[in-house]
Amino acid sequence: MTTNQTIVLIILLINIVTLCAFWWDKHAAREGHRRVPENRLLGLALLGGILGAVAGQQLLRHKTRKEPFRTRLMLILAFHLSVLVAWLSAPFWFASTLALIRQMS
Repeated sequence: MTTNQTIVLIILLINIVTLCAFWWDKHAAREGHRRVPENRLLGLALLGGILGAVAGQQLLRHKTRKEPFRTRLMLILAFHLSVLVAWLSAPFWFASTLALIRQMS
């Protein structure tokens, strides 16, 4: 298994765990059981489970109106999207930045 495949598998597992955590919290809310702390749900999203978190929020209709949870989740989504854009665009800006550094030396 390559490094990229391993990373994709880890991210997939984190998203599945995050989706399950959202489901468990929704179930606990309905049954009156102990809930999953919001910080834990947001932490799972921040660790790479943002797609599972957003899917859990939308599919389960869970914490869609809860503030500041909703805003924090959207900030985590924006952070992950900016990291993804930077990573995907790295081949373009890295070469030009390296050339600029060489010119300055």
